[in-house]
Formats: sequence, structure tokens, C-alpha cells
Amino acid sequence: MSRTETEAPTLVAEPAVTGRDMKDKRKKHLSPFQKKTQRKWGPFSSLGRRIMAINLFSVMFLAGGVLYLDQFRTGLIEARLQALTTNGRMIAGALGEAALRDVSLNDSIRRVTLDTRNIRRVLRRLAVVTNTPARLFDQDGTLIADSRFLISAGRDIVSEPLPPPNEESNVREFFGDLYDFAADLMPVSRDYPLYPGDNSLSADEFEEVSWALNGETGTVIRQTKDGRLMLTASIPVQGFKQILGSLLLMEDGEAIDEAVRSAQITTLIVFSITVVINLLLSLYLARTIASPVHEMAEAADKVRLGLGRRVDMPDFSARQDEIGDLSTSFRQMTAALYDRMDAVEAFAADVAHELKNPLTSLGTAVDTFERVKEEKTRKQLVSVISSDVKRLDRLITDISAASRLDAELSRTESEPVDVVELIDSVVDMYVAGRGGKNVSVEVETLSDSIQVEGAPGRLGQVLRNLIDNAVSFSPEGSKVLVRAMEDQNGDGQGWVQIEVEDQGPGIPVNKLEDIFNRFYTERPRSEGFGRHSGLGLSISRLIVDAHGGMLFAKNRMSPDGTIIGARFTIRLPK
Repeated sequence: MSRTETEAPTLVAEPAVTGRDMKDKRKKHLSPFQKKTQRKWGPFSSLGRRIMAINLFSVMFLAGGVLYLDQFRTGLIEARLQALTTNGRMIAGALGEAALRDVSLNDSIRRVTLDTRNIRRVLRRLAVVTNTPARLFDQDGTLIADSRFLISAGRDIVSEPLPPPNEESNVREFFGDLYDFAADLMPVSRDYPLYPGDNSLSADEFEEVSWALNGETGTVIRQTKDGRLMLTASIPVQGFKQILGSLLLMEDGEAIDEAVRSAQITTLIVFSITVVINLLLSLYLARTIASPVHEMAEAADKVRLGLGRRVDMPDFSARQDEIGDLSTSFRQMTAALYDRMDAVEAFAADVAHELKNPLTSLGTAVDTFERVKEEKTRKQLVSVISSDVKRLDRLITDISAASRLDAELSRTESEPVDVVELIDSVVDMYVAGRGGKNVSVEVETLSDSIQVEGAPGRLGQVLRNLIDNAVSFSPEGSKVLVRAMEDQNGDGQGWVQIEVEDQGPGIPVNKLEDIFNRFYTERPRSEGFGRHSGLGLSISRLIVDAHGGMLFAKNRMSPDGTIIGARFTIRLPK
């Protein structure tokens, strides 16, 4: 005798969907009981680090360049002002020592003067040595010496050829011309007061001269009309314990501007290189992110529009980053969607086939009833009609419940379930006489408490289906054994295993998987035809699969190889 599954009074199988309901069904997600791989995504993931590095690289580099140029310019100005002051003090000291004094007959000093030829020679020689133009003012603020006009007339001018200027590379020359072009377009900044001009000979136009005549050393930064810097330092000239005049040193800031210009050209070159690198990195980023996402979006549109029976999603799993994870998830989602669509189509075909048989029988009985006049035959036809109507009602009820099962599983929140307690509560119903046969149901456990995550009502439904099925195939006076234990895989994954064994005829070897198909029915002859929908074991496997587990069947064998019963095994992850 072959084995089949028993009817599930309240639980049914895979959902039946047609028309608009089929579209809604395709939107269902995986059951919350299935354990999913947790991916570590966050701001410091592989892709996140790449994005931050690209965005921060240019900003930090350019910000550092701007700060460097500002500090560089300020440092150059301060250094040159300090050098002017140092040179000025040296020259002022030498001029003070060279000052002449007018002595009376009684050796009293009547006056000290800087307006002598000797003073001019000293100023000229020291200005040439320090390479700094200098002007000397007396106590009244009158210009008495200027280092630029102290070369005596009639002297030979010695000329020497200058070395050629340092040749710049083509790249630096190009960026230099580009920088000069941009600088010409921008207005001249007026950060400092206007320089009076090189031809100005009055001390009134240089306020620092009056500071020196009052005994204070002063420095001033000015700008010419074309924006060049001019640095001046004024130092008091002292001799014989009195202030004899004011020494004014002047330096053209062209060297500073040229140094800053060179640094700015270097920064411009670095900026251009940075922009090129940034563009290349952006292209790389677009290629590694935007392009795969675009391909997946196009494939998703094809799936949505139904172009082709099956659309293969692009596979980027080898990337080992978030795009690879997204590609894997898309592929798994698409495969699950197609599997669900196939299952819905197969279920719809199975439902149509199962409903067709009782409808055909019912139609034949009704047609025959109208033609038959014998009362005995008419009673038999009424019995057939009643049986077919009940069978249709049972099928429709089970199919309706099956269509809601998937949605219920997706909405149900998992909770801790004590397997031992659940088994005891289910077996108690058979001790109370639910089995309907003289078959005992016993429990064997290796632990007082075994915990899993799931829906206790649905797991209890699976146990009732399996026990009902085992009882229906067990001979009078036999027993059904329910065993629960904990197990562990080689990789450390913990499992809970539940076994339901009977002492019936067993299962044909070629039917070990067929018995889990929808509407598969092959009952003992003692049970009437059409009393079972053939959805019990299919529903049970669906529920166990939703919990991330497995349900399968095997025959129990005696030492001599004879089948002594069947064993159904449930494995649930801990």
C-alpha cells in the first residue's frame, strides 16, 4: 500500500493566484523566519573609503596650497623688513661714526653735521654692499644724500655680460603665461598705502622719517600704482649722543612678487594635475558604480516589462563590495521572483485540474439524474452529487486557505518556541482519542527544553499533519513515535531535528519526493475517495521551508532489509 499525506484541517499549501491577485502575489517578500546574511555596510566600507578619498583629496590639497601661499608671502615680507632694519642699523652706525664736528678754540663742540662728502662716500659704499637703495635726511628732514646719485661723473662704466636667464620648461612656461593672463584680467588689489614714487625727495611723504628723527625705528609696506610692493625702513642716525638724521632704506618687492608668482604657478600646476587626477578618478568611480547600476536598472526594467521569459541580471559578485552585494541580491531576488511565478502558474494549473474532475463528475450525475426514473438509481446519483459537492467545497476551502498562507507567513513575527513543550501539547490531543484508531503516540526527547525561532501555531500544524498521516497508515495496535533532538553541522551550525516514525507499510522508493507534491493523493482503501485534498504534506514542507529548515521522508528498514515503517524528518535551524 502506498503512502500519502493526510488532510490538513486548518492549514493548506502554496498560494493560488490569478489575474490581479497574481500581480499582488509577486510583491510578497521572504519569510521573516528565514535567516539572512548580515552585510556590514557603513561609512568606512570599501566603497565608502573610495568615495571619501576622492572627495577629500583635492579639497585638502588645494586648501593646504592656499594656506601655504599666504604664509609664504607674509614670511617673505617679514624677512625682508627685518633684513632692511638690520642693514639700516649697520649703515646708520657707520654714518654716525663718520659724522664731522665743528670744535671751537676752547675745545667745545659747536655743531655736528652729516652733510659732508665723506658721509656720501660711506653711504654709497654701504648701499652697494647691501644692494639696498638708501636716502639720508638731516635733522630738518632735508634730503642730503641718495645712494642712487652718488657715482662721480667722468668715471668709466664697467660692463660685464650677464648670464642667460634660467630657461623654464615648456609646461612651466605655459602655466606662467596662463597665470600672467589671468592676473592681467583681475584688478590690482590695494592692500597697502600708495607709494609716493621714486622721484619723491621730500621727507614729508615718508612718515617713517619723522619716526626716526624722534628716535624710533619704523618699517612701512606700500604699493605702487601697478601693484608692486615697496618696503621701507627708517633708522635714526646717532652721533655724539644726539640724533643727527634719519636713514631711509627702500627695497622693491619685485623679488617677493616673483617668488610668490613662482609658488602660485607651482600651485597652478599642482591644481591642474589634481583636476586631471580627480577627473580620472571620477571616471573610474562612474565606471565602477554608475555603469553597473545602470546595467542592473536596465535589466530590472526588462523584468518589469516582461521582456523575455527569464532575464539574466548582470553578475558583479566578484567585486567584493556593495555593488557586488547589490548584484547578488538582485540576482537572487529575480530568481525567486521567477520561481514564484512558475509556482503560481503550476499551482493554477493544478487547481484547474483538481476542480475539473469533481465538476465533470457532478455534471454527469446531474444529466443522468434527469433521465433516470428508478428511485434506487436516483438515490445513488444524489449520493454522488452530494459527495462531489462536499469534495468541491473541501477543495475550494483548502485552496483559499493555501492562497493566504504565504501572506500570513510573511507577516507573522517569529518568537522563541520550546519544541519539547510544543510536541507534548500536540501529542496530548491524540492521547485524548483524536486518532480514531487504536494507535498510541509516544514522545522521546533527549532534553527537557529545545528552543527554536518561529511561529508555534504553524509548527504545531506541521506536527499534526505528520502525526495524522502516520496514524492513518499505522495498523491497529501499533504506535507512532515522535522524537526530538539537537544536532550540529561540521561548520558549527546548530539544528533541531524532529522525527515522526510509524509502523506502517512505508513509502515506495520512487514516491519519496512525489508525496510532497500538491494534490498528490493515494490513501488506504479503508478511507473513502475524495476525503483528502492532497495538500497536507505540501503545506508542511512550505511551512518548514519558510522557517529556513528542511522536511524529507525515508523508510525505516529492518536488519534484513525489509521496510518496517516510514520516518518523516524536520530540521530547523537554531
